[in-house]
Amino acid sequence: MLAAATMAHDEDERLASVTLLAAQADFTEPGELELFIDHSQVHFLEDVMWARGYLSRSQMAGAFQLLRSQDLVWSRLVREYLLGEREHMIELMAWNADATRLPYRMHSEYLRRLFLNNDFVEGRYDVNGQPIHLGDIHAPMFAVGTVKDHVAPWESVYKIVRFARTEVTFCLTEGGHNAGIVTQPGHPRRRYQIVTHKPRDRYLPPSQFREAVEPTDGSWWPAWEQWLRDHSGARVQPPAMGSPERGLLPLTDAPGEYVLVR
Repeated sequence: MLAAATMAHDEDERLASVTLLAAQADFTEPGELELFIDHSQVHFLEDVMWARGYLSRSQMAGAFQLLRSQDLVWSRLVREYLLGEREHMIELMAWNADATRLPYRMHSEYLRRLFLNNDFVEGRYDVNGQPIHLGDIHAPMFAVGTVKDHVAPWESVYKIVRFARTEVTFCLTEGGHNAGIVTQPGHPRRRYQIVTHKPRDRYLPPSQFREAVEPTDGSWWPAWEQWLRDHSGARVQPPAMGSPERGLLPLTDAPGEYVLVR
């Protein structure tokens, strides 16, 4: 979102559309993370990160585990420690366990300027000394929120409809922060609600959105794919892989054989 606003400010029109996955623009209602983040905590984290330049994977993962302690801490300890039952690792669990380290400056600016100060939506966020604003983005947006999101509550994600000055297609899907996004076609018990809001349309509050928009069974991915097709130009052939002139040939077609290994 920051990149799109920066490009718009610089009159860079390479973006034909913008897709936001469980992304908050306004942080006045940030959700359960608010329990862990205040000015004193940010000072503490900055001191920890300054010593080595980043926030460690274990610290990052621990914060998200505490957000869902009933599911990710206590019930897991009961199953694995007390009952000796190892839970079968599925693809989503493996991906979720692959935590990342966060660079000091990136994490500090995110927590202080966005999470605590809400600088972006309130017009105080500068890039290269120039102010950027959400309203500068003219490319149509597709924003996705998930019903059970404990990191970015869907009501907060939905606020993009109020602040954007362009067409926004908002999609609310079943599931949580990760599982709701990774919802391939054929996934059981999935439904979504979708509506397109234009700048001059009447704003529907979150509660009215849930009541007024008819749910659709299945994954939201096909609807997103169609939206992308409607807002994209002609297909472009991707560049060839490898470097034949240097004798570097691809071993196999993208994305590679590793995706087929179970």
